[in-house]
Amino acid sequence: MQPEICLIEDDPILGESLQDHLRLEGFRCTWCQDAKSALQQLHSHDFDIMVSDIRLPDMNGIELFQHLVQTQPRTPPAVFITAHGSIEDAVSLLKLGATDYITKPLDPDELVSKLHRICHAQSGGNAGVQAPALGISALMRALEARLPALARHRHTPVLITGESGSGKEILARRLHALQESTGRFVALNCAAVPESLIESELFGHEKGAFTGADRCHKGVFEQAEGGTLFLDEIGDMPLQMQAKLLRVAQEHSLARVGGEKTIQIDTRLVFATHRDLRAEVEAGRFREDLYYRINVITLRVPPLRERHEDILWLAEHFLEEHARRYPEERKTLSEAARKALVAHEWPGNVRELKHALERSCILTSGPAIGPEDVCPESVAQANGGENLAATVHMAERERILAGLTANDWRMTDTAQDLGISRKSLWQKIKRYHIEKPRE
Repeated sequence: MQPEICLIEDDPILGESLQDHLRLEGFRCTWCQDAKSALQQLHSHDFDIMVSDIRLPDMNGIELFQHLVQTQPRTPPAVFITAHGSIEDAVSLLKLGATDYITKPLDPDELVSKLHRICHAQSGGNAGVQAPALGISALMRALEARLPALARHRHTPVLITGESGSGKEILARRLHALQESTGRFVALNCAAVPESLIESELFGHEKGAFTGADRCHKGVFEQAEGGTLFLDEIGDMPLQMQAKLLRVAQEHSLARVGGEKTIQIDTRLVFATHRDLRAEVEAGRFREDLYYRINVITLRVPPLRERHEDILWLAEHFLEEHARRYPEERKTLSEAARKALVAHEWPGNVRELKHALERSCILTSGPAIGPEDVCPESVAQANGGENLAATVHMAERERILAGLTANDWRMTDTAQDLGISRKSLWQKIKRYHIEKPRE
């Protein structure tokens, strides 16, 4: 069941936009425009989360929350919307037991990220879904939606493509988790193993098979028995080894180096590469028969620049992850840092984002991370005359134009892909003077 939200917002434009956005994200939403109607709803219905503006026409957020705490047997987790000048009120609400707050100008994606984390954290509540594991963008949600069906067919190989650092192994681990396998998840980067050792790493070796083999060694196929073997950068595997890998993938059996005994294996095979394997086949660097054997199901992980909605969601996740390990280094992102993150192209994808935030948590002296901490090169360019806001707007305009083109200018489909309402999409098209090209 979808989590149900009580949204309290008197601004009709903001309220309608948020309601549409939340419904597109999979939440059920009841929108109230004043505290009186909200209290009637909250007293008569058991909501999963409450999202409320602090400034309401008939009662402020503190009074509303205090009334709920005093009169309700269960107060839902509460997220409050506040202007920068009212952060003291938000802090007071947190002390009273509110869950979180978000400042204006409001970023709907940041709000959705917070709501998903609250749903995931609830253990005794009645929220019906957990936070997405891969991302909140339409692209990543669609990718995650395919995994349960694949998990039921664990003997079918899967090929994951995508740029370096985009999260191919994370996707593979998610698939492994959904399989409820009895075995382990074992990963091997084929490009990182010397050619002279890769056969032993894959298939294992018997004691005395070669100089230095002073004991029996199980390869990654046996180590992943009953589980998942993730072979990353399969496009970099030597041709000679590709033939041996093909035989094992077809026969589900192997012999260790220096051994004669045939060992049966029951392992889910997941391959990944940043290369165009079809082009590698045509160039003679990858076996065609192996290509067809592993290319049964292909999943493409889009680069981070194609899924801007995930940037802040991932950033919050990485900050929280770092704070759990190093509580004294807990940081927050300033509004300028958020804009810089979204504007950056992230050629290194998720890996680059994670490293940038880790560096910022370690080196930033204050409690808040600024744009110069997380994106120093972008800030340097901005200081040299490039306007950061213009860069953000340009990136958003290009993203909208790409979405419209991909959906043949169908407004509903484009709005859904971008994670915004049709109304918001129309407003942005008008703001950025986007016009459909003539036939």
